[in-house]
Amino acid sequence: MKAILKLISLVGLLLTIIPSLMVFSGTMDKETHKMLMFIGTVLWFGSVPFWMGKSDPQES
Repeated sequence: MKAILKLISLVGLLLTIIPSLMVFSGTMDKETHKMLMFIGTVLWFGSVPFWMGKSDPQES
């Protein structure tokens, strides 16, 4: 379960970084950028609190 949450968080983080780079390079319009950034932000803030900062006894 924790691995799935980390994967969702990674996808959310990538959706906040990659569209910005694409707009900067001119390969994406701003409306698509806004939509992808919103989705990435929701994914990131919706999944990170469930796994970050909690120790897993199996990882020790």
